[in-house]
Amino acid sequence: MNDLKEFIKKRRYLFWYIKDPVNNLSEESVIEHILNYGDWNDAQEMIKIMGMKKVAKIFREKSKKSPMGRCNYKPKTIHYFDLYFNKYA
Repeated sequence: MNDLKEFIKKRRYLFWYIKDPVNNLSEESVIEHILNYGDWNDAQEMIKIMGMKKVAKIFREKSKKSPMGRCNYKPKTIHYFDLYFNKYA
């Protein structure tokens, strides 16, 4: 978890609107922010820290629309990482 906190500290610009992102974000939120707004290196480092299977599992759970029809992932992000995790996770 400390590695993840250091990872977030280095990328505060991705969480600019959150007062204390290091202590106030769930793993689900970190994954969402990195996959939506980070670059390829950010995604790869996050996967290295958290593990491919864990990131893929959380992404698959959270990339589906809620009963109210809401999803925080961009459509292109969902499409790309669906293909990516289906191949590598």
